Amino acid sequence: MIRELQAIEDKYRRLTLSLADPALASAPQKIRELAKERSELEPVVRKFEDYKRARKDLADVRQLVSDPGIEPDLRGMAETEAEKLEQRERALESELRTMLLPKDPYDDKNVILEIRAGAGGDEASLFAQDLFRMYSRFAENKGWKFEVLDTSTSPIGGLKEAIGNIRGKGAYSILKYESGVHRVQRVPRTEASGRIHTSTATVAVLPEADDIDVKLDPKDLKIEAFGSSGPGGQSVNRNYTAIRVTHKPSGLVVSCQDEKSQHRNKEKALRVLRSRLMDIAQREQHDAIAQNRRSQVGTGERSEKIRTYNFPQSRITDHRLNENFHNVEAILDGEIDEILEKLIRQAQAQALGSASGDPG
Repeated sequence: MIRELQAIEDKYRRLTLSLADPALASAPQKIRELAKERSELEPVVRKFEDYKRARKDLADVRQLVSDPGIEPDLRGMAETEAEKLEQRERALESELRTMLLPKDPYDDKNVILEIRAGAGGDEASLFAQDLFRMYSRFAENKGWKFEVLDTSTSPIGGLKEAIGNIRGKGAYSILKYESGVHRVQRVPRTEASGRIHTSTATVAVLPEADDIDVKLDPKDLKIEAFGSSGPGGQSVNRNYTAIRVTHKPSGLVVSCQDEKSQHRNKEKALRVLRSRLMDIAQREQHDAIAQNRRSQVGTGERSEKIRTYNFPQSRITDHRLNENFHNVEAILDGEIDEILEKLIRQAQAQALGSASGDPG
């Protein structure tokens, strides 16, 4: 680990010198690239500096403790200080090991969120609506932008399908653990006898792709306009503002109709299409990796039942953490930070366990 950290520190210094080179003044694009690379290394370099200071302070205190001529009271104080420094050294080392883990190349991406009602009929569509709102409230609490791209409603007002766009720093790195099957156990609004029903909804969290990530050849696209069934009534239907995009090579079809502008619906549909294509490529790459890697948290397996929302007991069980959380209403109002933080720590611990063969 120390050799790797020293290499990062050396690279950081070289980048700092390069940015100070007057010859770069006429190359703003190069300056931006170097500055971005340097900023990504800076948190590791600063933490490594703290670590080296802690190790030096610990060595100095240990030397003081080993001095045969030291006063007993001073030795006791030095031993206490040595214990504190040992704890700090271990904590900093743990943080550094986490920071050195390979970074998901999509972590800084925005998110395309897709939620679909599963088993359970109308109740499943109401649950899908609850989940869509939960993520919109979570995004709002984080100061992120949440945009509805497309919705398909059920006869009783739930959501058969909903697609949203979440824009915020590190959105995918936090929300990627939400992909999977979510299950709810509650008495449906439509249930007169008070029986508890079990319904499901699927959540897919995709990194938002851009033109650089996925190139779309116009020859591969079939773009059709049709009458929207969404807000706007008859005037929208007559104007054919809804857009359906078919990607011929893959057979993927994306429709968007929430906007009154055909151009905006087309732009949204292409954003979703790019992200789905990148997700397919990402999953194909994951499938080529060893089985133990695919079984880890965060792989986004769509068939995985990840969480149960039990209303009668006001309890949410995350099956990956094997842990219960209470106050279902607050969590469905967007307060999912605690669950996500624990999932992130679990994923980091598993990754550190896989990398434990590092000789340091």
